[in-house]
Order: sequence, then C-alpha cells, then structure tokens
Amino acid sequence: MQNMTEGSLFSHLWRYAVPLLLANWLQLAYNAADSMIAGRFIGQDALAAEGIAAPVMNLVILAISGLCIGAGIFMSERFGARDMASFRKSLSAVLKAGIILSLLIAAPGFLLTPLILKLLAVPEEIFRITTIYQRITFIGVPFTFIYNALASAMKSVGDSKRPLRFLAICSVLNIILDLILLGVFHLGITTSALTTVFAQVFSAFLAARCMVKEMPDLIPHNEEWKTDTALLKRVMNYGLPSALQQAVQPIGKLLIQSQVNLLGVSTIAAFNAVSRVDSFALIPEQGIASAISTCIAQNRGANKPDRIRKGFLTGISMEFCYGILIGLAAMAFGSHIVALFIKGNGTAEVIREGTAYLSVMAWIYTLPGFTNGFQGYCRGVGKIPITILCTFIQISLRTIGTFLLAGRIGIKGIAAASGIGWAAMLMFEVPYVLHHMKTLGQKSE
Repeated sequence: MQNMTEGSLFSHLWRYAVPLLLANWLQLAYNAADSMIAGRFIGQDALAAEGIAAPVMNLVILAISGLCIGAGIFMSERFGARDMASFRKSLSAVLKAGIILSLLIAAPGFLLTPLILKLLAVPEEIFRITTIYQRITFIGVPFTFIYNALASAMKSVGDSKRPLRFLAICSVLNIILDLILLGVFHLGITTSALTTVFAQVFSAFLAARCMVKEMPDLIPHNEEWKTDTALLKRVMNYGLPSALQQAVQPIGKLLIQSQVNLLGVSTIAAFNAVSRVDSFALIPEQGIASAISTCIAQNRGANKPDRIRKGFLTGISMEFCYGILIGLAAMAFGSHIVALFIKGNGTAEVIREGTAYLSVMAWIYTLPGFTNGFQGYCRGVGKIPITILCTFIQISLRTIGTFLLAGRIGIKGIAAASGIGWAAMLMFEVPYVLHHMKTLGQKSE
C-alpha cells in the first residue's frame, strides 16, 4: 500500500505511475503482438478483421473500466480517510453490480454481432471471420470486469505493482500461445480470439487469488457483502458517470471506423496497425493521469488541498515530457513500426498509409498528455461530469473532422481530426481546472 498523503509527491506519482506504464505497455504489447501475428501468419484479412472488432470491444471494456475507475476514486478517498469498512463495502457493491452489468452486455453482444458489423459497413470479404472473432471476444467480458474491479481496489490503496505482475504473466503466456498455435500449427482467427479470452480469464483468477492470499484486509467481511443501498448509490455516483465518460470515446471511434471501412481493406489494416501505435502513446498517458487521480483523491479524503494542487502540477509535467518523447519516436521510426504488422500481399500500401498517419500524429501526441492530466485532476476532486463533457467535446469534433476530412485527404485527415478534438478539449479544461485550483489555494490559505 502507498499512502500519498505524506512525503514526496513526485516520488509517489513516479512509483505509482511506472508500474502502470509498464502494465499498459505489456497489455499493448500483447495487443500489438496479436495483430502482428494475425497479420503475418493469417494475412491482411485477419489484421483488418481484428481492427474492425477492436472498437466494439473497446466500447465494452472502457465502459467496464470506467465503472471501476470511478469506484476506485471513491475507494481512494475512503483509504485516505482511513475508513476501511466503507472501502470494503464499496468493493462489494461494485463487484456485485458490475458482474450483473457485464453479463447483460456480453449475452446480447454475442447474439447481435452480425447486426453490429452490418451497421459498421464491414466489407463482405471479411464479414465472416470478423463475426467469428467478435463473438468469441464477447465471452471474456465478465472476466475482464472482475480483473478491472480487483485491480482498481489495489490501485486505490497505491499498489500498482501487483496488477503489473498479473498482466506480465498473462501477456507473455498469450503471446507464446499465439506464436505456437498460429505460427507453428497455422490455426485461424478463431484461435486468436480464444487465446485473448484465455488471458482475460487467467488475469481475473490471478487478481482474485492475490486478494485472498496477499491483501486480505481489502476483502469484504461476511456482513460487508450485504447491499448497503446508500453506499451503493455513492459508489455508482462515481462509477456510472466514469463508465459513461469512458464509453463516449469508443462510440465515436466506432463512427470513425465506419469511415475507415469505406477506404478499403489496405487502409483498414493500416489503421488497425497505427491504432496500436496510438495506444502505446495514449494509454501510458492515462496511466499517469490515474496516478494523479489517486494522489488527489487520497489527499482529498485527508483534507489536504495544498498537496492536491502540487500533485497535479507534478503530474502534468510528467505528461508533457512523455508526450514529447513518444512524438519523437513516432517521427523517427514510424515506417519501421508499421512494417512489423504486415507481411505478404498489400504490404507496401499498408506501410505507406500507416506512415502517413504517424507523420501527422507525431506532432500532436503532447495534446492528449495534457488532456489526460486535466481529466485526472477532475476525477480526483470528484468532478466526474466535467470529464464526461470534455470527452464528449473531444470525440464529437474528432468524429465530425473525420467525416469531413477522410474522404478528401484519406488517413492523414483522420489524424488531423484527432488533433482538432484534443485542442478543443483543452480550451474547456484549462480554464475550469485553473479556477478550481485557485479556489483550493484560497482554502489552503
């Protein structure tokens, strides 16, 4: 456990964020490796199919993780206030509500997959394999929730190392299985989907086992499993808006994917590849934002406004430095990175399209670093509705920009639309957070 209400803020944020960054990179490395293996051993159609399925599952997974993030903020406050009974009851409430919700998502999603893919204008030549892949991945939704809920509980007490350990084990095992089953035995896209579900099941098992063996103080006692309606409402006041905020983004991405699908299989494959690269840039920035949120929430529970302000400024500096580094890497190695994802027919066109996208994104990767940092501040102080509004502004303008630019300038227009959305988001976030920090400063004085 890591108490962020005392000691060096930079040290706390660094110690918390680095395992999150590594965990996210491992997860992304698996996702990227899965796409690389599918693209190189099954072919361009498999790479495109996984690219189409990804936004649908991201919608589901981000909504689930949003629920857990919001509940985690509340649990961080309870930990900061040293109210562990409320902490355990909160975990009980989110587990019960989330398992029911995830089952209600997974079953209809499995049944309605063909309709969803038709609405996304999936090309006929890859419709069948995309349907197979999408349906199998829906099976893993409840296990994804269980892992995220337990990991959020660990992170809320400042422990981001154990979730890293679980992801490391599952990611490495999953890549090995993909290499053996797809690379050696030449099995198809069904196997690729099944190994993904296996990783989700195993990560949930590892997290549950760890809670029982190593962190028993966080496990609800017998009487704490009973539903506390008032506490459940408070937890959901944090969790449901966060779930909505997380879900808004992939809804827009589904609309963006529908425009990409009109540009042909090569562009679909290229966009899948560069979307993985985007994730390497963006999700670690979200890890730093999570550290900001946890630090601020703990200090809010401990009633230390000055540490809230200083913690945010420290975190936003980390976001800026990371954004610069990832932009330089994309600029220098973009074509080489895209080449890792494809081999065989259409390789040159996929690499050309992917490199064009990254040539634009390299200049704007700092923008989402800032937006994530400001979002982390708002979540940490409990202003969840602000995060929803800002995300809605960003994804709406990004989607509109894609519809206007993709047909005219192709994949570069999709990248430019991202920058427009992030810039608009900052125009709203910055004045709000500066005003809120000024109020905190006055309270501290």
